[in-house]
Amino acid sequence: MRIVIAEDLFLLRDGLTRMLQAHGLQITAAVDNGADLLAAVAADQPDVAIVDVRLPPTFTDEGIRAALAARREVPGLPVLVLSQYVEQLYARELLASGSGGIGYLLKDRVFDSGQFVDAVRRVAAGGTAMDPEVIARLLARNTGDGNLAALSPREREVLALMAEGRSNAAIAQRLVITERAVAKHTASIFGKLDLHPSDDDNRRVLAVLAYLGS
Repeated sequence: MRIVIAEDLFLLRDGLTRMLQAHGLQITAAVDNGADLLAAVAADQPDVAIVDVRLPPTFTDEGIRAALAARREVPGLPVLVLSQYVEQLYARELLASGSGGIGYLLKDRVFDSGQFVDAVRRVAAGGTAMDPEVIARLLARNTGDGNLAALSPREREVLALMAEGRSNAAIAQRLVITERAVAKHTASIFGKLDLHPSDDDNRRVLAVLAYLGS
């Protein structure tokens, strides 16, 4: 797997590089600004980009804007955002930017390398890896309009756990229900969101995007 990292802090950038390499992943570029991120994506065609929200020169939204620009240049480019903050507006823009894996993790809530590498692999494969705190903040502004209003409270719980990247088995364990019940809930979710039968993983991502980006 080929990875581009955009992180302005040298120690964190170097630490991410070493950790991912230790797990057998290839870092094609590790940069500290948005312009270099775009250049690296164009040159290296990575499988996933790991991007800090706040990059030089203003340390506001350069990272997320660069990630959005990268996805315009390479449609479907998987992006895993790392941040100390939940940037609601920018997260919604990224979620609404089209297909492809997407993740948003808070730096101080990543507790071990295995957890992080699993999130990187999941996003690179086209899935989602959303921190529960990010989900909660985004859903706090969810208007409930459209097909989403038809979801039951339990279906919303299932969909929120899907957004974290959990499997049906993990969702069943978390909600103390059977996997068969989870499968019924997900089928109902797909139906209510008008997601027609296709690749199941793709439908899960589309459901999550509809849920969080509404």
